[in-house]
Amino acid sequence: MLAEYRTLADDGTPADYLFALPPSPNLRVSVVVPVRNESAIIAHTLDALRNQLTCSGHPLDPTLYEVLVLTNNCTDDSFACVQRYQRQHPNFALHVANIQLGAERAHIGTVRRLLMDEACRRLLLAGHSRSIIASTDGDTLVDDQWISQIIREIDAGADAVGGRILTHREDGPARLPHLRDATYRHLLAQAEARIDPCPYDPWPRHFQHFGASLAVTCQAYIRAGRLPVVRYLEDDALVKALCRIDAKVRRSPAVRVYTSARLQGRVEVGLSWQLQQWACQRSAGQCQQVENPSRSLARFQLRHQLRQAWAHRFDANCMAQLRPAASQLGVSAGWLLAQMATSTYFGQFWEIAENQFTLYSETQPLPCVPIIEAIATLRSKQI
Repeated sequence: MLAEYRTLADDGTPADYLFALPPSPNLRVSVVVPVRNESAIIAHTLDALRNQLTCSGHPLDPTLYEVLVLTNNCTDDSFACVQRYQRQHPNFALHVANIQLGAERAHIGTVRRLLMDEACRRLLLAGHSRSIIASTDGDTLVDDQWISQIIREIDAGADAVGGRILTHREDGPARLPHLRDATYRHLLAQAEARIDPCPYDPWPRHFQHFGASLAVTCQAYIRAGRLPVVRYLEDDALVKALCRIDAKVRRSPAVRVYTSARLQGRVEVGLSWQLQQWACQRSAGQCQQVENPSRSLARFQLRHQLRQAWAHRFDANCMAQLRPAASQLGVSAGWLLAQMATSTYFGQFWEIAENQFTLYSETQPLPCVPIIEAIATLRSKQI
């Protein structure tokens, strides 16, 4: 099993492990931090990780966690900055490696996968039964109870935890669209919790599960097939893989980080890219548009119907239970039953059904609406 996590060199041949020093026997959490050109802020990022507290406000046992930093394709002195930080804080379990990736592999999917695989390998060596890989970013400051709150959620039964990602205040053209988007998605999450309640992700919850604050147990990480190597949105791809195997993903308001609201980021598509798009739209006088809430709410209702049918999939009347959902998908109940029968997990079944929902919805187009209108609609439905 451990051999799977060996790092590959650019030519595909096995290379040494990124972090050779053995893990602490008490290791429970391995925090991964991909870094590219973050010399201006990396010390603050590391300060936040070093000064972690328990949920009751006492210093967290430093042997419970480590921090793995991978500087990649940097044109500044980020690597030297982290090395200097190591020397300044010798009792902090901080490990750093530096790599230069070829053009085809020089993206966040490669780097975060290398880090998460290394974290998984080290945690398996330490041997804790519910060990945790926790991810953040080089421009992000984690809350002082970030690790403790992640552990609390995992100990409560979660397989993965998405943390709330808040941005430092920037009074630029992207601020208002960003606040509106957060409000809209918060209201959607509230409606989702009401229509399709989830016992392991109850309200209050939020809507984020991204690399700046994402944690997963080693067991769930391996079962999901590890982090997909894609050029961007690799965090979203991992969460989709986790949902596909019915992993319990918790979006906890108690797990928080604070990140940069800069418009020039380090990845092709991410928060900075989205902020830039909003800023350009606003400067051009374009209206911020989102999916019609009626379509979103219908999707939640459909999933709830199918979740109930899944729970009774071995009952004789399962076909009858599927007929209302089948009509919403434009398929026969028999087709839907066949998809259910060949799915090992509800997440697999729902992924097929949701794809069909999207396809069938295209035959009955429902125009996008201004985000202000969508917020008003969702608020009216919460009353």
